[in-house]
Amino acid sequence: MKITVIGCGYVGLVTAAGLAEAGHWVTGVDRDSLKINKLRHQEAPFYEKDLEPLLRRHLKTGRLTFTTSLALGVANAQIIFIAVGTPALSDGSVDLSQIETVAAQIGPQLHGYTVIVNKSTVPVGTTRRLETIIAQHTCRPVPFDVVSNPEFLREGNAVYDFINPDRIVIGTDSPQARRIMEELYRPFLKKKVPLIQTNPETAELIKYASNAFLATKISFINEIAELCEAVGADLPTVARGMGLDHRIGPEFLSAGPGYGGSCFPKDTKALIHLARSYGKQLSIVEATDAVNTRIQKAMLAKIIRILGPPAGKTIAVYGLAFKANTDDLRESPALSIIEGLLQAGARIRVHDPKALAAGRKVLGDKVTYCADEYTAAQDASAVVITTEWEQYRRLDLDLLKTKMAQAIIIDLRNLLTPEQVRAHGFLYEGIGRGSKQKVG
Repeated sequence: MKITVIGCGYVGLVTAAGLAEAGHWVTGVDRDSLKINKLRHQEAPFYEKDLEPLLRRHLKTGRLTFTTSLALGVANAQIIFIAVGTPALSDGSVDLSQIETVAAQIGPQLHGYTVIVNKSTVPVGTTRRLETIIAQHTCRPVPFDVVSNPEFLREGNAVYDFINPDRIVIGTDSPQARRIMEELYRPFLKKKVPLIQTNPETAELIKYASNAFLATKISFINEIAELCEAVGADLPTVARGMGLDHRIGPEFLSAGPGYGGSCFPKDTKALIHLARSYGKQLSIVEATDAVNTRIQKAMLAKIIRILGPPAGKTIAVYGLAFKANTDDLRESPALSIIEGLLQAGARIRVHDPKALAAGRKVLGDKVTYCADEYTAAQDASAVVITTEWEQYRRLDLDLLKTKMAQAIIIDLRNLLTPEQVRAHGFLYEGIGRGSKQKVG
């Protein structure tokens, strides 16, 4: 099938590459000429595990092309995906200006029946609104349908998740659009991937409800981690004991400095705002959001409690991205921790395998950027692990100790084994591990 994907960000680019991999002919459209130029030269504009090889393969096969021209991209497309940004506003609501602008631009380009698929995360009712906008901007009566098809991609594993989805959700009242979407996803449905066909409102709410529930698990386990520290229990063991219950499952039961990224913070706030606009209160989701904010502040307090006053001390921070296998810094807990330590007078040296360039755009010259973990640890009074990059599990502890002014590791992702780290002469503090160590 001939597919156009408008918006070449995380969702749009993975969608375009994944559909090309499934055998379709895909055109990616983005108004950012620098981004499109990079893509034409087989270079991804951001880091996402396994994405760049997929782009290169299908740029060579010709199944994937890129353009800045929406008119060129839309011409002859059977299905048009919209995957543009829907950022949060200050009151928690969603800024729909980009998606509404694209809808208005699509209208005049339609010449025959087309399925327009919304892939962006949007409030309930947006699919209906897009139908109205597109209809208002068509030059003549042209048949089309708008479908809600939410994405469930984990940053850092987005390519795998697209190719191996755990479900496909199609929200439309149109039998014709439903049949076309089934044909689009036939390669996945052949693998017995569950298909949920429903109306647009239900599809839109599935996305928000899913993210809010996962965020709730993170905030829940972070509060349990605090209780573990108070009573002397071991959080990883508690989480394993919980996760073995098939009704709970092990995913999202790893304690840390709070959730970040482009989805959970924005989507929980948007769901709260949506509920309030209908006169409803989602108390659990509101608590999830509040706990996440508190946990991030608590991580800074934890570092200061262990290390003492940070003023004048050098601290090595391992990880800038909000999670491993991506260079995305949006709402990253690491940033709020770094800002707090800087305000307290610390000198910060940072390392991240993929996000240093992105970090420079956000933090400027306020911190020192280091090419490896051991350079970052030079003269440091503590190493603080903020992102769960796999390479941080394999630190050469003896080498690390020779670089540091004080042998302290504050592991905010519980990547390391406390007994092993302490055996190398370090003071070690994790999350929910029942220890209350302090320097001096």
